[in-house]
Amino acid sequence: MPYVTNQAAKLYWDEQGHGEPILLIMGLGYTAHMWHRMRPRLAQHFQTIALDNRGVGRSDMPAGPYPIPLMASDLAAVIDAAGIESAHVFGVSMGGMVAQEFALQYPKRVRSLILGGTAAGGPTAVRSEPEVTQMLKARAEMPPQQAAEAALPYIYDVGTSRERIEEDLAIRRPWLARPEAYLAQLQGILAWEGYSRLPAIDAPTLVIHGENDRLVAPGNAKIIAERIPHAKLIMIPRASHIFFTDQPELAYDAILKFLKAHSASFAEDPPRQTAPGSERGAIVAKERSR
Repeated sequence: MPYVTNQAAKLYWDEQGHGEPILLIMGLGYTAHMWHRMRPRLAQHFQTIALDNRGVGRSDMPAGPYPIPLMASDLAAVIDAAGIESAHVFGVSMGGMVAQEFALQYPKRVRSLILGGTAAGGPTAVRSEPEVTQMLKARAEMPPQQAAEAALPYIYDVGTSRERIEEDLAIRRPWLARPEAYLAQLQGILAWEGYSRLPAIDAPTLVIHGENDRLVAPGNAKIIAERIPHAKLIMIPRASHIFFTDQPELAYDAILKFLKAHSASFAEDPPRQTAPGSERGAIVAKERSR
């Protein structure tokens, strides 16, 4: 198993697939296992590199807090260990904050940037409803299983089946974050601000967000897309925070189209059969002007 040590933490990372490298960064309390819907398909075209952020999964849990710039330096250590000079960078939720910071700190190492279900921090961020903040803080005091269940109404769309949610929970249960690690990451999120610096990002950028996201208000996506020059904004209908579970086909198609446009070499997907009335035929991701 590959590990690299950076600033008091031994970090787990691995790679799957072949092609141009893409670095995958998960959100608050989640391990790389939660890429289970997206990663196998991306690995058909790319060398996917994923890590467990400090504090969770197979990585060390040093004393917190974990500032976002520190976690950005973890990404640099991982791609150094992988022997990669630059990569496409795809972060979701907290991972999207880390990805923004990485693009600001290490601009020459970013081929393109995908920011999913995230915010730019600071006073301009669009706040979620007060009960979301209360839930996030209360989770820090809950046992891991209870904490995972408490978040479900805020991260999945009401139309997503419990069966599909259970598939995610089954992946997560062996690796649920300990309260102290969750709090260390949450402290990093609350202290971070990227808004004022976003115009400095010059990598091609896709901002993608669920229209019904209750955890990170959808207005944050528009803010980010307006601040990063030439960024593209895609809103996924009938999707909440975990948009890649709520609408996996729409999310994958939008992401792959973007990556294809910004990759020097690319192998096409094999044709897929779509059943009548499936989600691919029923709804269309919305590209919004900024």
